[in-house]
Amino acid sequence: MGTSNTLVYTPEKGIVINEPSVVAINTRTDEILAIGAEAKKMLGKTPGHIQVIKPLVDGVISDFEVTEKMLKYFIDKVHSEYFTLIPRPRVVIGIPLDITEVEKKAVEDAAKSAGAREVFLIEQSMAAAIGTCFVVTDPIATMIVDIGGGTTEIAVISLSGVVAWKTLRLAGNALDNDIIQYVREEFNILIGEQVAENVKIKIGSATHLKEVLEMPLRGRDLINGLPKEVIITDSQVREAMSRIIRQMIENIKITLETTPPELVADIYEHGIILTGGGALLRGLDKEIAQATKIPVRIADDPLTCVVRGTGILLADPELLKKVISPANEEY
Repeated sequence: MGTSNTLVYTPEKGIVINEPSVVAINTRTDEILAIGAEAKKMLGKTPGHIQVIKPLVDGVISDFEVTEKMLKYFIDKVHSEYFTLIPRPRVVIGIPLDITEVEKKAVEDAAKSAGAREVFLIEQSMAAAIGTCFVVTDPIATMIVDIGGGTTEIAVISLSGVVAWKTLRLAGNALDNDIIQYVREEFNILIGEQVAENVKIKIGSATHLKEVLEMPLRGRDLINGLPKEVIITDSQVREAMSRIIRQMIENIKITLETTPPELVADIYEHGIILTGGGALLRGLDKEIAQATKIPVRIADDPLTCVVRGTGILLADPELLKKVISPANEEY
């Protein structure tokens, strides 16, 4: 369960669901109108009686009831073709590193209320490392930088545990907000989240590009309130995102400073691995490599590393026992 997307993996079929973590509700009837991609299309376009909710903020549950309904919808959708009257699956859920005991309990309760028989919680950075096919049980350090929608998690993993880590409440959504702010200040135009995200995906970059990228940008003119179109370039988008990218790099350096020297030697040899949607930002790997003097590579299919890791754990009970989050040891 991520701030931006929720992915579901089953051992039989692999990834069966990859949908935005968005729910549309009719406030007059309390009826759920849409979940996932259909609900995301409604963002910023709804009448007064329809509310589009993102039930996860910064990787943790902000609206328990809506999260429970969303999970139940996804669990039922996965089991719809198995003709099961009441599905009761075993569920592994990825959680942020800095989650509190109360937030852990909320995730567990939401999954059980949605129909899970057993719930195992695993740190997302650990799941991402397993999803990239690293042997996390060995005494060799792996550094994972997982850039999601709401959080950036930097973790050094060795011997089935997280040795050093840092969590930032700055990730993809914060980059979108900085683009919105930049466009407002530079062009006097107000744009929405989806437009900003589209700009980031199409022409966003962390380092200088050989060829100039540009695209038309449409929004509301703040001076006269009328629609307006301007052309925005990759260098302008890079300027808008530079503050957060600098903070990410700075925190990677801070994490390296708190890592035992033996493990830093491993990281220098094996490099840093980028996972999550933010890893797809053009040139981010080069920018981090230049700042840290350590090789950086992007994981294969970085968007699905965490969910593939949880899938591997479901199929390997011994590994699951070694890496499970402490609050769930009774399982």
